Amino acid sequence: MTSVYLDYNGSAPLDPRVAEVMVPILKEGIGNASSAHRFGRRQSATIDEAREHVGAMVGGRASNVVFTAGATESNNLALRGAVEGAAVDRPRILISAVEHASIRQTARWLHEHGLTELGVIPVTKGGFVDLDALESMIDADVLLVSVMAANSETGILNPMEMIAERAHSVGALLHCDATQSAGRLPFELERIGADLVSLSSHKICGPTGIGALVGTRHGLRRLRPIIHGGGHERGLRSGSLNVAGIAGFGAAARIAIEERTSESARVAKARDRLTSALKSRLPAVHEVGDIARRLPNTANIRFEGADAEAVVTNMDPVAVSTGSACGSGSIEPSEVLLAMGISRESAFESVRFSLGRFTTIEDVDLAVESAVAAVEHVRGMARRSA
Repeated sequence: MTSVYLDYNGSAPLDPRVAEVMVPILKEGIGNASSAHRFGRRQSATIDEAREHVGAMVGGRASNVVFTAGATESNNLALRGAVEGAAVDRPRILISAVEHASIRQTARWLHEHGLTELGVIPVTKGGFVDLDALESMIDADVLLVSVMAANSETGILNPMEMIAERAHSVGALLHCDATQSAGRLPFELERIGADLVSLSSHKICGPTGIGALVGTRHGLRRLRPIIHGGGHERGLRSGSLNVAGIAGFGAAARIAIEERTSESARVAKARDRLTSALKSRLPAVHEVGDIARRLPNTANIRFEGADAEAVVTNMDPVAVSTGSACGSGSIEPSEVLLAMGISRESAFESVRFSLGRFTTIEDVDLAVESAVAAVEHVRGMARRSA
């Protein structure tokens, strides 16, 4: 049975070219990169090369790349590091209503422990930050604004330059979780005005378990470390470096830079083929969010009258996902979709398709057939049980 993987926003497959870079290091890469002997210097040189590629992917300097275990840690370092390292009395941070859980939960933790006040910026029905609402919330007491470049569930893009302008007008830092957009769309840290940018290797066909926080010198200097030890990574992230993972991340970033334009165009065409076919084959199919401003690889689709979890289960061996989460013994709808003003019922009917580097037209056509059969089956079951 042919398997089709359309969950690239969750985790992308490892590119074989990346594995080729990593394997020799895993087999022969002896030495701690902090050691002064030849083995350590060799490891350190490998890391320096990777820093160049990762920094270049978002228009940052290699010296301002701090390697972490992934975007979740990078997000924690950005928020907690900024709040705990604040040198001025700015008691408030702002996050958007559609941030990743690693931002939402970190911000809530800081608020619950009395370390900061928290404001949540609403989004429009299209799924992007409401700039008028941000304007009304931003003031000189705001330390940091955290807004993702592209949402992982809907693919909707935020107007980052305008958000940066508003944040900087009151002297606040801007943190951007660029996990989904970096490597897929052009991203220039300084042009956008981001002070801190979170990245993750496994979203761009690199290894899992490695990420980075890339910043301006100004942004990084305002952070306090949240992991303490030997003072690695500019003193911001102690711990012996994962050399093979970092080398893989660097290779993945280099490939993403080289192939981003052609890959994005190809994947967008495949995505549009998928959505058009689903709309023509099934009634009551709706794309979620403002589809004129989204990632080229993502489509969040609502199938009226069909529970999304049931659709996903019945689409096997085609892998797609939902934004629902299991908590306290019950399934809850996506916080992202609810923040967009979508009803609970509609949120429970929404499925995310995210394509990527190794998605073929044959994959798309098989996914359409699988989705049509699954939706018809689930709708039929719902009618019979009504």
